[in-house]
Amino acid sequence: MTTHEREITEAVDLCLPDGRLNPRAVGWTRRPLHRANLRGWGRTKRWEYWGVVTPSHVIGLVVSSLDYAGVHGLYVLDRATGDEHVKDAVVPLARGSVLPERSGEGTASARAPGLAVDLVQRPDGASIRAVTAQAEVELDIPLPEDHESLGVVVPWGPRRFQYTVKDVGRPVRGRLRLGAATYEIGGPDAFAVLDHGRGRWPYRAVWNWAAGSAPGRAIQLGGKWTDGTGMTENALFLDGRLHKIGEELAWQYDRGDWMKPWRITGERVQAVFTPFHERVARTELGVVGSETHQCFGHFGGRARADDGTWVELDGLTGWAEEARQRW
Repeated sequence: MTTHEREITEAVDLCLPDGRLNPRAVGWTRRPLHRANLRGWGRTKRWEYWGVVTPSHVIGLVVSSLDYAGVHGLYVLDRATGDEHVKDAVVPLARGSVLPERSGEGTASARAPGLAVDLVQRPDGASIRAVTAQAEVELDIPLPEDHESLGVVVPWGPRRFQYTVKDVGRPVRGRLRLGAATYEIGGPDAFAVLDHGRGRWPYRAVWNWAAGSAPGRAIQLGGKWTDGTGMTENALFLDGRLHKIGEELAWQYDRGDWMKPWRITGERVQAVFTPFHERVARTELGVVGSETHQCFGHFGGRARADDGTWVELDGLTGWAEEARQRW
């Protein structure tokens, strides 16, 4: 089973010299091949988000530049108690934010009162360190040999477009300190997910994103923001190999009760996601703002591989979310 979308296999610049979208950049990849040579100010968005799931905790780290502000944060959920540690920071004009042009290369970092984040990217993996007054995270995220990720360029037009890398099911090890307690991170049921984003966005945007992993299997699903563009960000991963799913999916969930099961369906996806915790994040900065409902939980159902085989999703743990942006 093949997707209609074009697979890119050679390095390419995201933008033309005048800052418009490079038509040759539109497509999808199995490893990062795009250089985000963005130009201009005001609609340009850059971010690195790492989500980490362990049997005991969920961790989220973000470094971002939205031009007019840097929005950074560390989030930790204790799965046993439901307690959350949240440290968010907004830095005017994204001062001090560092975000490289290429995924998997260089260092992304942010500094804000009470928060420091460093994401060091190497050919063999990534290292993360984040520090707040109450928490400290130190992680090593190896890049296994032959491991594939999903890169996609979504074109809204020549001056509005987004390049994303969704890297799901990466192994992770390290430690987490919360107050006086320290927790070791690692083992087969601990995994990390990268969302690398570079692009120029319209003022309003809505997206869905779901990702889940278990040993040897992972799923990446997206919706709304790609509708009508000819590109999608859906994939099944089996033993690190990407099976591209090139169809728009139907997302069904209750915006009045986010903890009810979500259903994500299409010809190759019949997924059910059952939450165990809801995280709500809101930012209001006058004419700009965001609201995200990110639910952590377990997947069920199935997805179809490239050879037509149905793969069970039972046992995958991760999240599903809706985000609404004015930016």
